[in-house]
Amino acid sequence: MPTRVHPARPGDPARIGPYRIIGRLGSGGMGTVHAALDSEGLRVAIKLIHPAQADDDEFRARFKREVEVSQRVSGPYLVPLLAADTNAATPWLATEYIPGPTLGQHITANGPLSGARLYALAAGTAAALAAVHAAGVVHRDVKPANVILASSGPRVLDFGIAHALDGTSVTRTGVMTGTTGWISPESYRTGTAGPAGDIFAWGALIAYAATGRLPFGSGAPDAVAFRVISGTPDTAGMPDDLLALVTSALAKAPADRPSAAMLAEKCTALLAIQTTQALQPEADIATTVGNLVTAQWDMPALDDPAWQAPAGRRKGRTIAVVIGAAALSGALVGGLLFQADSHPGTKSSTGSPTFLHSPTAGATNRAQSAARSHSPAGTSKDDPGEASLTAWKESRPARTPAENDAFGAMGTGAWLDPVAYPDFNRVITFHRRRGEVYVATSGQELSPVAVQEVASTVCLGLQDLVKSYPDFPYNEYIVVDTAHEEGPSIVWEDDFRTNTACSTSIQNRSTPTAGQDSDWQPTKSGLEQAQIPSTDKDEIRVAGQTVNSIISEWQGNSRIIDDPNWLDHDNMSVGFARDEAVMYIWADKPEWDEATRDRWAALAADTACQAVLTEAQARKEWRYAQYAVIVVDDAGSSTFLRWGSAGSCAA
Repeated sequence: MPTRVHPARPGDPARIGPYRIIGRLGSGGMGTVHAALDSEGLRVAIKLIHPAQADDDEFRARFKREVEVSQRVSGPYLVPLLAADTNAATPWLATEYIPGPTLGQHITANGPLSGARLYALAAGTAAALAAVHAAGVVHRDVKPANVILASSGPRVLDFGIAHALDGTSVTRTGVMTGTTGWISPESYRTGTAGPAGDIFAWGALIAYAATGRLPFGSGAPDAVAFRVISGTPDTAGMPDDLLALVTSALAKAPADRPSAAMLAEKCTALLAIQTTQALQPEADIATTVGNLVTAQWDMPALDDPAWQAPAGRRKGRTIAVVIGAAALSGALVGGLLFQADSHPGTKSSTGSPTFLHSPTAGATNRAQSAARSHSPAGTSKDDPGEASLTAWKESRPARTPAENDAFGAMGTGAWLDPVAYPDFNRVITFHRRRGEVYVATSGQELSPVAVQEVASTVCLGLQDLVKSYPDFPYNEYIVVDTAHEEGPSIVWEDDFRTNTACSTSIQNRSTPTAGQDSDWQPTKSGLEQAQIPSTDKDEIRVAGQTVNSIISEWQGNSRIIDDPNWLDHDNMSVGFARDEAVMYIWADKPEWDEATRDRWAALAADTACQAVLTEAQARKEWRYAQYAVIVVDDAGSSTFLRWGSAGSCAA
């Protein structure tokens, strides 16, 4: 069972740094882990080093170096290092307090993982190691006790700090880094500890997760070492596609193992297949690690009433977090501490740039007013009610569990075409007082279409995030293009709560023809595709509901079948054009005059708009946010009468 908060003991400090101590989480040979809260109520795990180690100058030097290294690493499946004081009389460090049991605890209690959850673990842990290696860091102790199964996804703990604590962070003759059974063959032979060693341990980890058995068995350390160096791992029962990756990771020669980035990519593809099968065979699934893990991860959140919010903190959802005893007593967690001054640099400019910011169909007045051009960075005269470059510069890195999970919720893979945007990157920051989330993009200047793609990704990610954190204290999201030719520019602002469909189509509300969206038009090819019978259960359900609703409203209580206005399932249909993401509604009533057509089209458009909006609100995977209404004439030709997007109708 996961560890709970235990009462503080006599002599325990009341505060460590800026944190208020509320109890103990565990203790080990090198220090004690305290449960603490910061001034905003964020739950924190603080490792306080024992005085004996604090008096060791060599230990202090190693501890400081490892803390500095850990700050270079970022990733949604790692654990952020929040603060540390390596010069204090008793050194300490603080990390986010993470939900869930360790992988080892979960398997002991529930058996091996299977299905999409197993693939999600493989993809998430590989992505975590890819981030670690990209920062020039080697984990050196990948094992079940260092993987937490949080409610938001797997988290890899302790990439380096534990080695500082146990004295094995520096390679020395006679000192072995890592844990028996999770050490690579080259580490046993020569003491080498590189990225390839982490890959070997990853392979052993996934084999254990899939089978519930230690891949090289148990027993005396030298016997386990012999099996690692010359034996065959126990992988019986693993899925064939995942087995191929695990087998390559467990290659005896380091050069024969894939990179963590390659494993993350291939595991993500396998997870996409699992996700597609779980939802529907024809589903179009976004293949980003964050989206896929979120879609298939179902670990429950746990809470402990011993956590108490500070006096005066606003009422809201208490973040459910529990960490395993093994991880607390034997290891420390680390991650990226985003630097407060990490905003991309600005470019000098004397002119007023042209901005790409466009309000969405469901955007608020505030988002619409933000469509005006802003001045270049540092020169704007900001309206206090609008997002601004000044507010962006004031925003801070993630601190709370929900903020830290925002990156993963938006997806850690490519947001844009990597060919067109090879250097695309983003930094997410938060302005708590204003309730704004800022996403600063860098690399190439964003085209109008790219801006819409980024805006949609951010909106959908935040909507997904609030399912786990309903008290997430933000509404607005702002995209800042730091690669804009004339300096950082706000290119999008919207409210992800009111824009329920996350629509990014540019709407012109003063179009001359009522009910027609000027930003796009339905097509004949789209209507032809929509006329192909669907096999998707949700599309069939929505089509049936929409037709029944329109017929009921149109017919009223009439039962006169020979009425020229009569509608039934023989002369009215609903279909879906997947390529366009448009729902088409058509009536085969060539005898209708223009006034009758317009009256029916208004009813059908209102019903269709509500139908796609309702589905978009209910499920993220619903792809249709646009609709078109058609009447077929005598010659079989189609007249498009009305069309629009979900954001244009009342919720």
